[in-house]
Amino acid sequence: MTTVESLQGSQKSLIRWHYLWYVAAALLVMIVAIAAGNIWFLNWVHVMSGVLWTGIDLFMGFVIGPIIRSVDVPIRKEIITRLTPVTLFLMPTLSIITGTAGWFLAVDLGLTELPWPEFGWIVAALVLVTLMAIQGLGYLLPTSLRVCFELQKPQPDGPRIGRMMSRFYYVVASQGVMQVAIIVVMAKLATGV
Repeated sequence: MTTVESLQGSQKSLIRWHYLWYVAAALLVMIVAIAAGNIWFLNWVHVMSGVLWTGIDLFMGFVIGPIIRSVDVPIRKEIITRLTPVTLFLMPTLSIITGTAGWFLAVDLGLTELPWPEFGWIVAALVLVTLMAIQGLGYLLPTSLRVCFELQKPQPDGPRIGRMMSRFYYVVASQGVMQVAIIVVMAKLATGV
């Protein structure tokens, strides 16, 4: 198979719709955890999805991001066109499950009825999760897709990619900072406010 045939094949499979089955399964687990009313199970879903979301986010932002920036465009192209299909459904699913399960867990534990200033920790968690979700779904995901589609063209427009990515790394870094901040908030909530 030639390089051109390989690229054409990867263009057809950039969005791997069969991953929606995994998304549906993960969302079903979350729904079962919420409906079952089992605090341990709901906590497990929240913590596992949060650990995965945070870990992947930090790894991507502080390890993979600098590597991608430092390699030549053909290598960058290969990395991004292989990475995007994997993260396209994974990251939004993890962020949705983490926030949703976290909210229902906070309600079940009575944390949403705490007086002020203790309730401020819940507000901080909500603000951080909301900001990360908006950045992730509204900016990072669409930008990643645009860059990936541009890189799949026979002659990618380097300056266009550069413009698209100019703010991207700063947003990823801010996601990393917010991920660390949410860990601080969660540790405070877990040990008592």
